[in-house]
Amino acid sequence: MNTALSMAKQMLQEHGEFFPFGLALNAKGQVLAVAGHDEHEHATSEDFMRQLKQTFVARAAAGEYRATALVYDARIQTPTPGVNTDAIAVALDHRDNYSVVVFLPYHIEAGKLALGEMLARRGSGEVFEHR
Repeated sequence: MNTALSMAKQMLQEHGEFFPFGLALNAKGQVLAVAGHDEHEHATSEDFMRQLKQTFVARAAAGEYRATALVYDARIQTPTPGVNTDAIAVALDHRDNYSVVVFLPYHIEAGKLALGEMLARRGSGEVFEHR
């Protein structure tokens, strides 16, 4: 998760946005970048997320991955009712039946990235359910 958050924060600081990306922990304990691919010239963030999830599921089923992280830009409701914010979302799945989505709220003010307090929610667990 630390690698995922660090990469997303760097992209936000440099570009003000980021496209979804994936990371995986392989059987040897190495963190790998996982590429999503879509043949469409104007692929959306949702297209890339779908492709990354499909890659995660296939490689997890083959026993190649111990854990995965899908990182994307999200819009979430804060604990304060009626207040929404942008957030870095990291959907973490582990082969030991662990699934969580961690959200790190942020905003960019005067070109500087400001971070809020992390929130977490139960994940879907769909990556490793097909093993």
